[in-house]
Amino acid sequence: MGKELENTFLEALEQNQQKLLRICSVYAKDAEDTKDLLQEVLIHIWQSMPNFKSNSLLSTWMFRITLNVCLRFRSKKSKKQKRFLHMDSIAMANLPSEREYNEQPTQLVQLRNCIKVLNEADKAVITLYLEELPYKEISGILGLTENSVAVKVKRIKKKLLNCINQVS
Repeated sequence: MGKELENTFLEALEQNQQKLLRICSVYAKDAEDTKDLLQEVLIHIWQSMPNFKSNSLLSTWMFRITLNVCLRFRSKKSKKQKRFLHMDSIAMANLPSEREYNEQPTQLVQLRNCIKVLNEADKAVITLYLEELPYKEISGILGLTENSVAVKVKRIKKKLLNCINQVS
């Protein structure tokens, strides 16, 4: 791939890596699983870069790939199919250590646990919402109308509040 495409990828990664990581963490069981999942996401994004048509923001396209990979990763993981690829060209700096991952504030841990029990569609909506994406962008990623996204967010917030209150 060309140097320009590589630079575009690296810039987009720098701007979105933490968001991609947080999305992956919703679908992973622990910090190691999150790192594996993020690596798989980055591989798919890199391999798909030549196919990006600029019909949407690059970040929107990356989030769409991330959600699709996360859903496939979960099913692969359950079938015990593992694939390891090492990407020397991408620095995985700023990823949380296992200790940092486990030492998060109690409320954040409760929220993450409640999100993990949501159905896949709700999980995708609330994860993107928590990343502060506008409804328009979420609708583009998930193929929903903006109104549907707004309604889903409101309902999911209620579910999460009920879940957190039951745990507390």
